[in-house]
Amino acid sequence: MIAISPAAVPAVAHLQRPALRRSLWLLAGCLILAVVAVLSVSFGVRSVTANDIFAALAGHDATLEQAAIIKRIPRTVLAVFVGAALAMSGATMQAVTRNPIADPGILGVTTGASLAVVIGIAFFGLAHSLSFILVAVVGAGITAVFVYTVGSLGAGGATPLKLALAGAAVTAALTSLISAIMLPRVELLRAFQSWQIGGVGSAEWPKIAMLVPTLAVGASICLFCARGMNSLALGDDMAAGLGENVQRTRVLSALGAVILAGAATAIAGPIGFVGLVIPHVCRMLVGPDHRWLLPFSALLGAILLTSSDVLGRVIAPASEEIQVGIITAVIGAPFFIWIVRRQKVREL
Repeated sequence: MIAISPAAVPAVAHLQRPALRRSLWLLAGCLILAVVAVLSVSFGVRSVTANDIFAALAGHDATLEQAAIIKRIPRTVLAVFVGAALAMSGATMQAVTRNPIADPGILGVTTGASLAVVIGIAFFGLAHSLSFILVAVVGAGITAVFVYTVGSLGAGGATPLKLALAGAAVTAALTSLISAIMLPRVELLRAFQSWQIGGVGSAEWPKIAMLVPTLAVGASICLFCARGMNSLALGDDMAAGLGENVQRTRVLSALGAVILAGAATAIAGPIGFVGLVIPHVCRMLVGPDHRWLLPFSALLGAILLTSSDVLGRVIAPASEEIQVGIITAVIGAPFFIWIVRRQKVREL
């Protein structure tokens, strides 16, 4: 029988407290997400009651209210998946680049995915959700490699400021190219402009069915590399000394992040700042361990995007709504400025 000294008991309790705190935050996040999801199917142009919600969830659509709820359900589901994907992608990109301002939008990844979709529609006649996803992932991957390569040039390697500047320059260039492709095609311009803002209003079950397997692959890759991301945070030399294959971990993690960002962009448009804001909030709540940070980022990302979609429907006039991409930009832009000032990001 092994005896445990009384002095060791407080130490064991101290080690257990972080895990308990994380578990409580995770439980709270799940409850908040459930509440936000209920609000998402409750608010819209047409007012509904609790009885309408229960009847719609049971499959009834006899009234206009029940039909409205049934239409809101895939929208809510899409917001949950897209928010989770963007947040996990942002957390992974920050780990891979060791850059506190890394984000699929800031690094130009979502713009690269958008350009790929535009080229596919304009020149190759793509019209299927799966083809959009595949093309967007390829475009996002090419853009990510290009931005990281440009940001790594010169002394100091890929510093946060250089990556942000490279991402901004690439985003500007690709946005101009998108405009040049779309402007002569008036029939596609109106639909593209709505998609370009970013939103989940066009959610349909077939689109979600195409999106979920792709997101599952990307999330699985990121979660598989979570322990390796913890090593990368110590620096490449220290990670290699601990037995981590730095190059493999960085490539696989980046691949997972690109899949998540590209697939989400293909279906919902280039929604910004979710991948920037959420990982920083999650680090304050559950710490820097990516084995907890990644799933918790996915949870809070789903909460942020779903609640932003609800907010856009509540504050807009009855016949209109504010796209979720606008809401996240309003939230994320001040947060981005705060991070830059707090981190005192400067070129080395």
